[in-house]
Amino acid sequence: MKIIISPAKRMRVDTDSFACKGLPVFLDQAERLCERLRSMSGRELKALWRCNDQIAGLNIRRLEDMDLRRNLTPALLSYQGIQYQYMAPGVFTQAELDYVEEHLYILSGFYGLLRPFDGVTPYRLEMQAKLPVDGAADLYGFWGGAIAGEIFSRTDCVVNLASKEYSVCVSRHLPPGARLVTCVFGEEKNGRIVEKRTLCKMARGELVRFMAERQAGEPEALRSFDRLGYRFSPELSSVDTYVFVREPSGDK
Repeated sequence: MKIIISPAKRMRVDTDSFACKGLPVFLDQAERLCERLRSMSGRELKALWRCNDQIAGLNIRRLEDMDLRRNLTPALLSYQGIQYQYMAPGVFTQAELDYVEEHLYILSGFYGLLRPFDGVTPYRLEMQAKLPVDGAADLYGFWGGAIAGEIFSRTDCVVNLASKEYSVCVSRHLPPGARLVTCVFGEEKNGRIVEKRTLCKMARGELVRFMAERQAGEPEALRSFDRLGYRFSPELSSVDTYVFVREPSGDK
């Protein structure tokens, strides 16, 4: 069983906490994307990234100095989003670190697919970015079935904790006989499940931590997840969709 999660926009450099254990499997493709981004003007990059001048300036400087093979940070520590805060890998035990090293993958528009201790450098490139490259109209076309192919060469069961923007890179290329179990976190309102983005990110990170603590070996182990007010709903779930329901509150 493998687990897939999304990356985060905010990234940091940490070359001291944990050692990197390798380079990304699709490093050649990442270097090609780096070349493509460097060929663009500052105005084009800002439009691609859909960000303000300050963030654009930071990432243009990163792009100019980018070295994909030196001074790298383990992917698991590089991302700083809400999901990663709730996962809190910096305080994992050795057994929990070993678990995520074996089971966890981070999907990336720039790197394609990352193992937790693959060395990365800060970048900005979301999977849904409209970046024509090598004859492909966008990154979905550029990556094609490569990401899913790599994952399913190592397992026939994946727990999906990624956003749809990223998970479609796997779900669109599901091989025959493979299982993709998508986890949904929401509140039940008027007979339907309403997902709140921030709470979903929190729950996804918390569930990765839960799985690492329990050393979960199959999706069925997730059904006992009971953190942040969520409970597994057998009535709303199916074989390939696990629904966790939280009591409605005033959160937005």
